[in-house]
This record gives sequence, C-alpha cells and structure tokens, in this order.
Amino acid sequence: MSFETIEPVGLRVLISKDAEKKKTKGGIHLPDDAKTPVLTGRVVAISVQIESNPDYPLQKYDKVLIDPRNGIPVDFEQDNRLFIVPVEDIVAVFRQSEVQAEDSLLEP
Repeated sequence: MSFETIEPVGLRVLISKDAEKKKTKGGIHLPDDAKTPVLTGRVVAISVQIESNPDYPLQKYDKVLIDPRNGIPVDFEQDNRLFIVPVEDIVAVFRQSEVQAEDSLLEP
C-alpha cells in the first residue's frame, strides 16, 4: 500500500476543513441536509512559493478562516475533508495572543 502526498503548486494551500456543525451557538439543531458552509480549517501543506514569501504569514497546522467557493476537493477517502485553496481565499489566521498564552502557562 502506497501513500500519496500532496504538495500544492503555485499560490495554493492544502486545508483540512473542520467538521460541520450540527448545532448553532444558539442551540438550534441543523438538519442533515442543511448546506451551511464550513469556513475554518487547518493548514496541512503549503506550496514552496508561499513558504518562501514573507507576505504570507502561514505555517503548517495554522487554523484559518477561508472563503470555500474556490476550494478544490481532494478525493483520498470517503469522508473527504481536504481541499486545495488559493492563498487569496484565506481570509484570516487564528493566532493565540501572548497574554492568553502566558495565562495558560501559569494555570496548573
């Protein structure tokens, strides 16, 4: 059994999208056929062009907010959650603030 690796080419990133939510923050249960877009995910791989460009502050495993309309699904498995996304469709990167990081280190 061989495992394929994926390396995005050009200004693209491989994203593993977060699981779709079955319930809203307000407690409303969503039906299985509801098509609410999942807009967050984790960076799995970054193209060489992005990695070497300081204008794109992305790293592997970053949690990102994406515009999913231009994402290309990668069909490796039945429950596919991998997408190739153009870097311009990454809207934000979630970072932990230094104050929060220091607080979490101080807690037992």
